[in-house]
Amino acid sequence: MRTRRTLASLVALGATAAMLAACSSSSSDSSTSSSAPATSAAASAAASASAEPSTAASGATAADAAAMLPQRYKDKGEIDVASDIPYPPMELLAADGTVSGVDYDLSQALGEVLGVKVSFNKQAWDSIIPSLQSGKHDVIMSGMNDTLEREKVLDFVNYFDGGFALLVPKGNPEGITGLADLCGKTVAEETAVAQIDLIKAASANCPSGQEITILQLPTDGDAQNAVRAGKASADLLDAAVAAYSAQTAGDGSYFEVVHDAANPQGISPVLTGIGVLKKDNDLALALLAALQTLIDNGTYQQILDKYEVGAYAVPTAQLNGATS
Repeated sequence: MRTRRTLASLVALGATAAMLAACSSSSSDSSTSSSAPATSAAASAAASASAEPSTAASGATAADAAAMLPQRYKDKGEIDVASDIPYPPMELLAADGTVSGVDYDLSQALGEVLGVKVSFNKQAWDSIIPSLQSGKHDVIMSGMNDTLEREKVLDFVNYFDGGFALLVPKGNPEGITGLADLCGKTVAEETAVAQIDLIKAASANCPSGQEITILQLPTDGDAQNAVRAGKASADLLDAAVAAYSAQTAGDGSYFEVVHDAANPQGISPVLTGIGVLKKDNDLALALLAALQTLIDNGTYQQILDKYEVGAYAVPTAQLNGATS
């Protein structure tokens, strides 16, 4: 997921810098908060900041992870999460305003390990990093891909490893098997997403006059609707999100997912992480240790399996694992 997301603007304090971001499907800044714990946790891990990427070691106690939480968050009694909601299955929003999903459940489990409340707040994607820089929120949990460019500003606690997949109409009437089959066709995409670069690269290899047309729309929901309406042949999006959409949209009757056999975790797999400002590296290390706790005791895998994305689990907690 990148699992989610794509191109967005990164606004550094006092300056604006363009950088890759992950897909977004919402534009509101209104807050939706919750603090109910998701599950218990038993064992934890200590982390080292001496090298990047660093990993958390198994075998410590939950108390060790909680002890690593910086005092400023213990005093506040809360960690504020910024998330662009909804983006199923990472963020789900029920009609009554209840939030769930991989990121939400994981945030609550991390909060229980660390011994503080975790509020989960709706934040527009194009202002999600500035919301940390302004002090409005403490971390980002919104399916944000870990990239070397983003690591100039953020530390990432990696918790998901997935790539992109093609969402096509049910029955795959055009027989699409991969990006190469999109030559001469139209692909619907959310505006400014990272997938557009992949499509353009594939289009450059198409025969002359058979380039791929990219239909850019405000949200991925709009892109999916374009595929369903026959205005586009496919939507390239995070594999986990594609799988969820295929399973749930129209009770599974609208779409199916085209998987590349050579890329079981999706096209161009990339790590997804919890984003923390560089200045708050101590918080990132506490989250790293808490995540390892959840991996060790099985809670982490249970959360991913609950939303049918267990195949994208990371084997161990890692800090700043981007390679590109």
